[in-house]
Amino acid sequence: MKLSSIFRFREGNDPEAVKPFLDHLEDLRWVLVKMGASVAIAMLLAFCFRVQLVQIIQGPLKAIDPNLIKSLISLGVSDSMTISFQLAFYAGIVISFPFLIYFAGQFVLPALTPQEQRAMLPAVGIGFGLFIGGVVLGYYVALPPTLRFFFHDATSLDWKPSWTVRDYFSFVTQLCVGFGIACELPVVVLVLVRLGILSTKLLKRVRAYAFTLIFIAAAFLAPTPDAISMAMMGTPMYLLYELCIVVAGFMEKKRAKILENSQESGGTHAQ
Repeated sequence: MKLSSIFRFREGNDPEAVKPFLDHLEDLRWVLVKMGASVAIAMLLAFCFRVQLVQIIQGPLKAIDPNLIKSLISLGVSDSMTISFQLAFYAGIVISFPFLIYFAGQFVLPALTPQEQRAMLPAVGIGFGLFIGGVVLGYYVALPPTLRFFFHDATSLDWKPSWTVRDYFSFVTQLCVGFGIACELPVVVLVLVRLGILSTKLLKRVRAYAFTLIFIAAAFLAPTPDAISMAMMGTPMYLLYELCIVVAGFMEKKRAKILENSQESGGTHAQ
C-alpha cells in the first residue's frame, strides 16, 4: 500500500482537510514517537516484575518436569540482564498494544465521521482482545504440546535435553507474541475493507493464494521452522481469514444499505 493512498484516505472528501505531503510525514513522525514512548514506558514497568515474568515463562517447562528448570543452562555472563530486557520488551508490546492500535488508528483514520470515531474505542478493544487471545492461545494451547514433543523427541534419540536459557526464553516469547500478531489478521483485513482496498469478492477469489501466504507468514512468525509450529500457527490464521470474509460481507451490506437510505432520503427532499 502506498503512503499516498493512506494520505488520501486520511483527508476524506473534505477539500479543506487536504494537507501538504510534509505535514502528513510530520503527523507520522509524532505517531511513531508516541508509539515508541508507550512501548518504552510499558517495558520499564514490565522490567520491575522480571522475576514474576521469568516464573510465568518457565511455567510450561515446569509442567513437563519440575527438574527441567534447573537444567536450563546460562552460557553468557550477562544473560540474566539481557534476557530480562528481552522479556520486558515483549511484555511491553503486550501491555502497550491498545495504545499502539489507537495511535495507528488516529493516523490512518482521522477522516472518520463522529459516529465512526465513537466506534474506534470498541474496535481498539477488539484488536487488543484478539492479541491477548492469541498470546493466551499460544501459551496454554500451542506451547505445552510443542515443548513436550521436542523434549520426548530428543529423549527418543538418547539425547539429554539441556536447553540454554537464551534459546528457551526466545522460543517461548516468540511463539506467544507470534500467535498474538497472527490473531490480528481480522483487524488488518477489515481495515483494508474499510479503506476500500479489499472486498468480499476479492477475498473469496484469492482464497487459495491467501492460504499459501498465511502459512508462509506462519513459518516466519513461528519460533522454529518446523512443520508442527507452522501448522499450529497457520491453522488459526486461516480460520480467522474465513471469518473475515463473513464479517466483511456484513460490513458491505450495511454500507450499501446506508448508501441506499441516503439516496432515497435525498430523492425525497428533491421532490
